[in-house]
Amino acid sequence: MSSSGKKPAHKSPYLKPPITFAEQVQKLQKRNLEVSDTAKAEFYLGQINYYRFTAYCLPFEQDHASHRFADGVSFDDVLNLYIFDRELRLLVMDAIERIEVSLRTQFAYHLSHNHQTAHPHLQPDIFSNTVIYASSLNNLEKDVRRSREDFIKHLVDKYSDPLPPVWAIVELLTMGQLSKWFSNIKRRHDRQCISHAYGLHEKAMVSICEHLSLVRNHAAHHARLWNREFTKTPMLPRKADSHLVDSLVTKPEYSRHLRKLHNTFVILAYLMGQICGENRWRDRLLKLIGDHAIDVSKMGFPDDWQQRPLWKGLA
Repeated sequence: MSSSGKKPAHKSPYLKPPITFAEQVQKLQKRNLEVSDTAKAEFYLGQINYYRFTAYCLPFEQDHASHRFADGVSFDDVLNLYIFDRELRLLVMDAIERIEVSLRTQFAYHLSHNHQTAHPHLQPDIFSNTVIYASSLNNLEKDVRRSREDFIKHLVDKYSDPLPPVWAIVELLTMGQLSKWFSNIKRRHDRQCISHAYGLHEKAMVSICEHLSLVRNHAAHHARLWNREFTKTPMLPRKADSHLVDSLVTKPEYSRHLRKLHNTFVILAYLMGQICGENRWRDRLLKLIGDHAIDVSKMGFPDDWQQRPLWKGLA
């Protein structure tokens, strides 16, 4: 009996045999996929797991039950979508890396100056949740012990403090760890000082960091981004630069879009503009979409997205 009290459904063993790359191509052809160059298709399926590749086939199917492709769909159409998603992950990782490095800087700078100490991370009274603080500190201590960075070894060997100063240890924090430290800061003033660098309210900035940590984890582990729905969406700023606020999808008629990438892209483009002083990242994103002729509705873009301020350019 299952924990719910219901008798578990009968399960059968998985009996499908492995098939060769050539047989994988033939299987796709039987499902009405046009393959003009079978050697090329076999080569790519030798580099891209068939199971992974078929996730990009779904929007091209006319019947999901039989997995039959719509007429005129080619192997190159699916491959184009796969390559777009791979390049999209790299572009998203590039933006989040810049944001992460900037946030490390603001975190270390404001906590050390506001509390007049090089070691705010060693003062539990600065942080709200004692359990989260203890866990974060424990992870940080492990990372310092494991670190092979020369600057960490130098500080550990030279000074008697339990941990190096905050401007050093932030360089060891992942986006997820940094997000936890940031969200656990007790004083609203401290969080607001950090968030002010990005023109955002601290509650929105905390939520955005948590969301970007999730997006980064998907991208870093090579998971599909293109049409993914995220379980954790960011709090949308209400009082911020109008180019940001007016570009976000918020209306009820677009509720199905809210878990997809459009708002994430808007936030990334906005933050890159704040950090870099220009919007080259946004332009690279738009070029990538154009080069691959991507249907942006699958990423949650509203019908009027091109008329929204941030996509037209910052004032």
